[in-house]
Amino acid sequence: MNPLRPIGVIHSPFTAAPGTPIQGVYAGGAEGEVVVDAEYEAGLSDLAGFERIWLVYLFDRAPPARLRVVPFRDTVERGVFATRAPSRPNPVGLSVVRLLSREGGRLRVADLDVLDGTPLLDIKPYVPEFDAFPHATAGWLDRPGREGRIADDRFRGSADSSGTRQ
Repeated sequence: MNPLRPIGVIHSPFTAAPGTPIQGVYAGGAEGEVVVDAEYEAGLSDLAGFERIWLVYLFDRAPPARLRVVPFRDTVERGVFATRAPSRPNPVGLSVVRLLSREGGRLRVADLDVLDGTPLLDIKPYVPEFDAFPHATAGWLDRPGREGRIADDRFRGSADSSGTRQ
């Protein structure tokens, strides 16, 4: 098995988890830049025309894994795999963002909900035919009273948590 290694870095206006949107849909169009290392720049060919892309990244500032967490949109402890909390056994994050432009190895993106300086692991195109299931159920999140949209410091460990989502 190949070890994961970053292919670039994500830059955003968010420097600390508290106050960061918990999902891109709540980011209010927040813009940032994805800088892909020169050795991977050729892999960005043909992204033009995709309105959205998936960013796969490392929660590099997340606290140690916890199997039970109180997620941002709840007050009840839940299994970590039923949440998007950053304190996971494998601290990998996933965000769908709007692709605004590409210049060489730099992508300008919007609807960004990731901390500045987050290591990028991969980019994949968002394909509505494959990625959208608008009528799917969402477990405990379907219940009323789940209004939280901005991160707080509940996943703060010894270091600030990265890319907190719910």
